[in-house]
Amino acid sequence: ILAGQKFRLDPVSRMQLFALGLNHHTAPVSIREQVAFRPELLTQALADLVRAKPVKEAAILSTCNRTELYFATEHPQHAADWFADYHRVALNDLSPYLYTFPQRDAIRHVFRVASGLDSMVIGEPQILGQVKDAVRHAEQAGTLGATLHKLFQRSFSVAKEVRSTTAIGANIVSMAAAAVHLSERIFESVRDQRVLFIGAGEMIELCAAHFCGEQPRKVTIANRTAARAEALAARFGADVIRLDQVAEVLAGYDIVVSCTGSPLPIIGLGMVERALKARRHRPMVMVDLAVPRDIEAEVAASGDVFLYTVDDLAKVVDSGLESRQAAVIEAEGIIDERVDGFLHWLDSRGTVPTIRALRQHADALRRAELERATRLLARGEDPHKVLEALSQGLTNKLLHAPTRFLNDAEGELHGDCAELVQRLFNLHRDH
Repeated sequence: ILAGQKFRLDPVSRMQLFALGLNHHTAPVSIREQVAFRPELLTQALADLVRAKPVKEAAILSTCNRTELYFATEHPQHAADWFADYHRVALNDLSPYLYTFPQRDAIRHVFRVASGLDSMVIGEPQILGQVKDAVRHAEQAGTLGATLHKLFQRSFSVAKEVRSTTAIGANIVSMAAAAVHLSERIFESVRDQRVLFIGAGEMIELCAAHFCGEQPRKVTIANRTAARAEALAARFGADVIRLDQVAEVLAGYDIVVSCTGSPLPIIGLGMVERALKARRHRPMVMVDLAVPRDIEAEVAASGDVFLYTVDDLAKVVDSGLESRQAAVIEAEGIIDERVDGFLHWLDSRGTVPTIRALRQHADALRRAELERATRLLARGEDPHKVLEALSQGLTNKLLHAPTRFLNDAEGELHGDCAELVQRLFNLHRDH
């Protein structure tokens, strides 16, 4: 506070916000799939993280493009150790792909993620829903403290502001549209092809909308849960099969798009080889949007299968990036301002214990003087004299500490202490 920082209070250790993880910028899909969290295990994983390590608040965002921990702690390394241990991967093997953002950088990163600025498709809206799901899991696990709650609420507000005041969402080249584009590289038209969708989640729904817009010859949806698949099929006029029927019918489809939450591949090399033999080696397009992958990587070695992963689709969607650069710059400016605002809120929270202690101290002095005045009035003392004594007593007690502080200051500290007291009591006023 003071010039030259001559007068300093002892530093107080407190929690810091961190973001730790990896994404499509830093790690290939072969690494990302090793550290993906299964949705049904997220709540338990969060509870395990907070219980096992000195982490006070935590949330986990796990999508096909990123796995990130957001947490508050004094020791971020413990979270990295837990992350590697949980997935049974050596930390040394993960380290080349990991990033750790402290405080300001972590806040900025969360705002950018929620706003779609860090996505494979710049400005895509799906990530905001995924961040909200991460918050819901943290709430269920009881690991979403006051600081992270406020951070995510601000991130939602920032994302809304970015989307409503910039053109960041204009001309989006979606992953679903990229899947259609890649299929049309192999087949002249999707219209004449038979398409099999494996899964019935949000990404498959988006892909189905894009593919069905091209009016393919046949569309089928395979899913573990029939109700979800049937609802999607009704919307797009598709057939429905069970997931365990895929091997039997695979040969009948030209394009396969898969995106499930399965921890293990659904389509293996042997299954594909049998399908190709039945097809007399007519080509197939397979699009694997899942992390971990639904289709074994070895399938790509077959000369009759064109297998694309989320990383392959990223190369297609990057082509639309240049047209959105102006909007990105504008959005980054908004985010930088909101980061400063959130840091100010954090700093103000750091003073709350001191303010509370100060008010409690002042209130204790007030009560003591009030009790003394009440006793004097009960004895019949002159009310005017009692009130005068009450006001003088309060003044003396409240000014005792700062007066002693000034009197005890020595040497060059004296001027700094005087400046501090003048600022505390707003004495810099023109008379």
